[in-house]
Amino acid sequence: MNIQPLGDRVLVQRLEAEETKKGGIIIPETAQEKPMEARVITVGTGKVMEDGTKVDFEIKKGDRVLIGKYSGTDIKVEDVEYLILSQDDILAIIK
Repeated sequence: MNIQPLGDRVLVQRLEAEETKKGGIIIPETAQEKPMEARVITVGTGKVMEDGTKVDFEIKKGDRVLIGKYSGTDIKVEDVEYLILSQDDILAIIK
C-alpha cells in the first residue's frame, strides 16, 4: 500500500453489503445504499492538539468499524476503492 494518511485521518475499505431482495426482486447495485461497515487499512500519525500534545488513535489496523453514510473522500488505488476519513467520522468499533 503506497498511501499513508496524515494526522488524524484513517484509510478504510467498505465491506460489501449482502445483496438486498425485496419481494423476490433484486435491487440493482446502483440503487443500493452504501455500506456503513468498513475495515481499517491504515491510520495516520495521530491528532495534534493546540498545546502540542499528541492524541493516539483508539482504532488500529484491521478493526471493523461503523462509519457515517456520507463521510470521507472516496479514492481508487489499483482498481480497489478506499475511503479516507477523519477519526471523528468513525462512529463505533465492531467487536
